[in-house]
Amino acid sequence: MTLRVVAFGGGHGLSASLRGLRRCARELDLEITAIVTVGDDGGSSGRLRAERDALIPPGDLRQALAALAADEPYEQRTAELLQHRFAAMQAVETADGLAGHPVGNLLLLGLMEMLGDPVAALDHAAKMVGAQGRILPMARRKIDIVADMLGGDPARPDDVVTVRGQHNVAVAHGHVAALRIEPADPPTCDEAIAAIADADWLIFGPGSWYTSVLPHLLVPGLAAAISASPARRLVTLNLAADNETHGLSVADHLAALHWYRPGLRVDTVLADAKWVGEPEPVHQAAESLGAQLVLAPLAVADGSPRHDPESLGVALVPVLGAAR
Repeated sequence: MTLRVVAFGGGHGLSASLRGLRRCARELDLEITAIVTVGDDGGSSGRLRAERDALIPPGDLRQALAALAADEPYEQRTAELLQHRFAAMQAVETADGLAGHPVGNLLLLGLMEMLGDPVAALDHAAKMVGAQGRILPMARRKIDIVADMLGGDPARPDDVVTVRGQHNVAVAHGHVAALRIEPADPPTCDEAIAAIADADWLIFGPGSWYTSVLPHLLVPGLAAAISASPARRLVTLNLAADNETHGLSVADHLAALHWYRPGLRVDTVLADAKWVGEPEPVHQAAESLGAQLVLAPLAVADGSPRHDPESLGVALVPVLGAAR
């Protein structure tokens, strides 16, 4: 029996989740779909947004493509090419337009301009790497992430200030009091809505909570599809707080899901036993969403707060397989 799995997120967190699902596919028959945030405005994606008015920023999409690339040498070399980032030419006195751009960002932008459709562009690029799944954008146009942050301005630590843009929210100090996207109701992909409706599992996280995970719940079309889907829902918790979630407990991460999508039902919360800290508050937060807390070793062996795709895949197999 094929299990249809939809993973939501962006950046390195989604990449780890997709690689973990690839590991699951050794034992389970999975059909994987990644639905990727389109709010990135930093680095290469930010430059392309500004210079070319890109339909959607390509960086997180590129990382998802690389994570799902087939294991054959040709496809892996192509995935490495997509990830290759042009270095600055020290001998060049004029501005170096290629410096800092990954090849894959330029390829995806070119395909989007040529085909006029981000989904068609992603499907074409997926064939180039033999992707073991489908990559879809969260919306058919770029969005901006906007946060009201208490203490977002160090000069006014007691004031709430508005911080605009994914990069700025990710690096800002302070506490996120409210999160929104602009435009508030971006056009979604029919393909993404269909994948959610047909899914057996919807997987959220790991990843930057306010800029990669929660934005999916702020897109009205996606949020409605998620609520209506008969699929089971799994949340993979981060190993440690990052800058944008500084001061939030592990339980607070789960509370944020309820805050931004009241009534959201979750079946399983997956967390690392070593990094979760005192488990009882997390148990209670999971139960408040209707979920069972599953603890398993998920981190890389060097002790850093990064998910190991192999360990994540091993932990996911019995969870996803129980839905058969």
